[in-house]
Amino acid sequence: MPDRLIECVPNFSEGRNPDIIRQISEAIESVGGVKLLNIDPGYAANRTVMTFAGLPESVVEAAYNSIIKAAELIDMSRHCGEHPRIGATDVCPLVPISGVTMDECIALARGLAKRVGESGIPVYCYENAAFFPERRNLATCRSGEYEGIEKKIADRRWKPDFGPYMYNETVRRSGISVIGAREFLVAINFNLNTDSADVAMEIAKDVREKGRKIVENGVARWQRGPLKGCKAIGWYIKEYGVAQVSMNVTDIDATPVHIAYEQVCRKARDRGVEVTGSELIGLLPKRVLTEAGKYYGARSGLPENMKEEELIELAVTSLRLADLAPFDYRKRVIEYLI
Repeated sequence: MPDRLIECVPNFSEGRNPDIIRQISEAIESVGGVKLLNIDPGYAANRTVMTFAGLPESVVEAAYNSIIKAAELIDMSRHCGEHPRIGATDVCPLVPISGVTMDECIALARGLAKRVGESGIPVYCYENAAFFPERRNLATCRSGEYEGIEKKIADRRWKPDFGPYMYNETVRRSGISVIGAREFLVAINFNLNTDSADVAMEIAKDVREKGRKIVENGVARWQRGPLKGCKAIGWYIKEYGVAQVSMNVTDIDATPVHIAYEQVCRKARDRGVEVTGSELIGLLPKRVLTEAGKYYGARSGLPENMKEEELIELAVTSLRLADLAPFDYRKRVIEYLI
């Protein structure tokens, strides 16, 4: 494994056309020093998450190639899907893995954003690469979604960090890309035995850090949820016939994934439904599963000296990660793929 290594996890607004997905993946793989680790398309979300890693400069080049290719192939004026989105390459984060600091990733992300902007695609920088505090949050950058960008970029407060700030034909097709630098994030959906998106959304509000807006004595305020570093929404996935709590765990130290799962289970039961399993989107670090295995092993009274493989298999079973499709952890754990 190289001494200096970063990961990139771009989300493209296309999950239904395999030819477009193939061409974008080929744009990534055309760069030496990069390994494409995973391609995870979602039909209902109409979104594909790709994960690749390698030498920092090579990863940035592959990211640029994929963003340009996505803008060439995806017409956002025709896009629809369950997942919030604002651009053909909706979000493109760089993640330090080894031998690279977060400050270095910030500089790489901003350099990538500048280059993408010069190609004619407007860009917001988010998370650690944000130039403004209000742009750290991806959901805030994406507010209004694609349909609202003509008005958004005309607003002085939301002038893109790079690229055009006048609505034109290129922007109409590409939308806006959000580029940044962040730590590891785990994207996971929790399946419910209901088809009610409203119920799923209420559970999401029950658990996510942001919580829900309430009114007390005529004053509105946010009532925070228990899961620090977790963002969540609820939706119905026609493809599976179930509603899901769709969650991004942005701080796996503050909230381990198994704790998020247990909290969603509790709040679901409070609302008269059950969590039937989980759906991982993309990849995850090995320790997410080994820590979950230790948690469920201790709860079941199993020996403390379980082997790594045993811990991971226990985690996969306990989190019910194979609820919707077979789950091979060897193809979903970053360390096994690099």
